[in-house]
Amino acid sequence: MSSFLPDTNVVSKVVSSPNHDARRDGAAADMIILHYTGMTSGPDAVARLCEPASKVSSHYVVFEDGTVVQLVPEARRAWHAGVSAWKGDTDVNARSIGVEIVNPGHDLGYPDYPQRQIDATIALCRDVIRRLQIPPEHVLAHSDVAPARKNDPGEKFPWRTLGEHGVGIWIAPHPITAGPALKAGDKGDAVAKLQTAFAAYGYGIGLTGRYDRATQQVVTAFQRHFRPTRVDGIADVSTIETLHSLLAKTRNLGS
Repeated sequence: MSSFLPDTNVVSKVVSSPNHDARRDGAAADMIILHYTGMTSGPDAVARLCEPASKVSSHYVVFEDGTVVQLVPEARRAWHAGVSAWKGDTDVNARSIGVEIVNPGHDLGYPDYPQRQIDATIALCRDVIRRLQIPPEHVLAHSDVAPARKNDPGEKFPWRTLGEHGVGIWIAPHPITAGPALKAGDKGDAVAKLQTAFAAYGYGIGLTGRYDRATQQVVTAFQRHFRPTRVDGIADVSTIETLHSLLAKTRNLGS
């Protein structure tokens, strides 16, 4: 596919990537996955996402100045999530729209996201949500669906601002206070209940009853998204209460 018409008027330019294939059973996407590019520049990221040998792509790239480039038609499966899972589904690419946000990421200084870039991301996501009827709890971070491998778009990404503009689900995190906490090496019913709660929200986590490395990675991913003021992989009272409040809000949205 050498060229195509953009799916939204938010797009400034189409740069066609060859890295895509058919969606599973022809179903439309019902998720948005937000990433950062993790490269030194936006043009370098677009070049990689369009390089056949890379075998990676996304539907959209949002530049620092707010420019939005579309690489893959929404009807096609872009290759952005990699090994990932949500609510037991391990083919996240088949059911999602991938949005890469230009930012060098944690390994290259991790600057703040410019406001113009966030405004463009909100406008893009709102348009996709409206057209595809994507529920708020299905707007996720790459780190949410791949907590063992990824940490993007990271704790600096303003999920609260997006939520206030109708993109994704947000609740005010519970205050960080002293109290009991679950951490690496712990085991027992309290850990099993924590794992069950994370699985109920959608995270891919084993119900082992042990606070193992995988559990710590899920807790860290959750904190990056929903409790970004302290990201330490420890399930303190703030983290656990924020998770339960999020589950309650999700249930209310579905009722």
